[in-house]
Amino acid sequence: MFFKRHTCASWIAVAALSALSVNSALARTAASYKGAIATDAATGTVLFEDNADAVSPPASMTKLMTYAVLFDELKKGSLTLETPVTVTQEDARVAALRDSTEVWLRQGETFPVEELIYAMMIQSANDAAYTLAHKAGGTVSAFVAQMNAKARELGMTRSTFRSPHGFPPPSRRIAEGDLTTPRDFAILCRYLLLHTDILKYTSVKSRTFGAGIRLQPVLMNNHNHLLGKIAGVDGLKTGFTSGAGFCLSATAQRNGRRIIVVMMDSPDSRTRDLNVQELISEAFVKLPVSGPAFKQEAPGSAQPAPNVAPTAPTRPSSTSVDSGESGPVIHLPGAKGM
Repeated sequence: MFFKRHTCASWIAVAALSALSVNSALARTAASYKGAIATDAATGTVLFEDNADAVSPPASMTKLMTYAVLFDELKKGSLTLETPVTVTQEDARVAALRDSTEVWLRQGETFPVEELIYAMMIQSANDAAYTLAHKAGGTVSAFVAQMNAKARELGMTRSTFRSPHGFPPPSRRIAEGDLTTPRDFAILCRYLLLHTDILKYTSVKSRTFGAGIRLQPVLMNNHNHLLGKIAGVDGLKTGFTSGAGFCLSATAQRNGRRIIVVMMDSPDSRTRDLNVQELISEAFVKLPVSGPAFKQEAPGSAQPAPNVAPTAPTRPSSTSVDSGESGPVIHLPGAKGM
C-alpha cells in the first residue's frame, strides 16, 4: 500500500514538474517575440500561430512587398531585368540617412534593374529599394500606393505600407511607418513563392554589387543566418529596427514540401533565429502526410530547393547578429511592443 501511495505521489510530483516546465517554456516563448506563424506553402494551412494578428513594423521585410510590385512591372514589360536605372539626387539621399543599410549609391551612377534587386534582397540596401521604387513607379509615393493596392489584392487586411524599404519615418513614430502582422506576411510570402522567382535572390548568401561597373564593388552578405545552416532554408527576408525588433520571414523545402515561418519583434537576432529554426522543424512535423507537394503555379527563373532530409535544430553561433540590417539600433522612445 505504501508503495502504491509512494508511486502515486511520485507521478503527481513528476506531472507538476512537467507542467511547470511547460509553463516556463511558454513564458520564454511569449517573451521572445511579439507574434509568429507557420504555414504550409502549398495550401496556406496554418500549422502554428501565436499572436499572429499583432500589428507591428516589418522593418526591412517590407522589401518583400516592394519585390512583389516590382515583379508585376517586370511581367507587364514596363521594365526588364536589364533596364538601366540612373540614380537621382533624391535616391542618393537615402544612402546618406543615418543608420541606414545601403550600397552607397551615388547620383549619376547607372545599374541594371537586376543588380539593384540583388542589393535590395541580399544587402537589404534601402537606397537600392528606394531607387527601384522611384524608377518603377515614376514617384516613390505612387509606387507605395501600388504596394498598398497589392496588399488589398492579397487580403492583407492589417497591413499598411508607407515606404519601399521599411526604414523608420523621420518622426520615428511607429504609427507613421510601415505596419503589418505575421499572418499578413505569411500570405505575402506564399504569394511570392507561388507566383514569382523570389528565391533566385533570397537564396544567395553573398554576392558582389557593382562588379564591372564600379571601381570599388561592394561585397554583400545575406542577413539571413539560417541560409546554409538549416536544412532546406532558401529565403526569405530579415528585418530590424529598434521599433520593429528582430523579424524574419523564412521558408524551407524538404522532400517536396515547403513551409513558411514569420516571426516579428524578437529581442535579438540569436533568439529570433533559434525560435524560427525550431518552428521550422515543428512545422514540418505537423504537415499532413497526405498533403500536396509544393509547386509553383507560375514558372519563374528560380531553381527549386534540393530535397534534403530534416535535421535537428542547431543553436546559432553566439556571434550571429543582424549586423546592420537597418544599421545600428535606433532608440525610439516607447517604440517596443507598439
